[in-house]
Amino acid sequence: MEAILINTSGGLTGGDVIDWSVAAADSTRLSITTQANEKIYKAAEGTASVSTHITVGENASVHWLPQETILFDHASLTRRLDVDLADNAEFLAVEAVLLGRKAMGEAVGQGFFRDRWRIRRSGRLIHAEDMKFEGEIAHLAEQAAVLSGQVAFATLFYSGPLAEVLFPKLRACLEGTSGGASHWNDKIVARLVAPVGFDLRKILVPAISVLRNGAPVPKVWNI
Repeated sequence: MEAILINTSGGLTGGDVIDWSVAAADSTRLSITTQANEKIYKAAEGTASVSTHITVGENASVHWLPQETILFDHASLTRRLDVDLADNAEFLAVEAVLLGRKAMGEAVGQGFFRDRWRIRRSGRLIHAEDMKFEGEIAHLAEQAAVLSGQVAFATLFYSGPLAEVLFPKLRACLEGTSGGASHWNDKIVARLVAPVGFDLRKILVPAISVLRNGAPVPKVWNI
């Protein structure tokens, strides 16, 4: 099955809260995406919050493939992804962020963005990461150790029985790009960066297809 999540408000601002909960029963296959980019607008006060909890049963598969999150100047967002996997479940996730849209003349000077991932298999923590941009985001993004001036970035994560087979294919797919990937303990983590959102998509779409073992991205990505 494929599920398309819809935020009827058209975007988020300070104080807004969204909680997504997804459960895949044993031996099921589920792909989840979003109708469009999630837009995080300027916050007069407060912080928008997006929390996602995913449970994947035995021999089941979940592909968490939301479209990009767009941060506007002075946006404030905290985002959390919690995943519980059965022993032999498969999980693929992507989270992509755009610091404004250059084609629209937008730039992010200041704001707040925090992203927290916790992924467990059979109750054991297999992946944890925290990212935070606070204050002068434009200045932070310029740093070579951060984004080196790029404004579009994404993380890809895969854990499942095909990790060893898919990893060399992903490395080949990313060759010549600004992305990189690592494989250890039956999981794959890739980081991608690009100067604009369109360039990021040109890297991200084929990379996702590789980790879907050749299946294309959801159709709404191409609308």
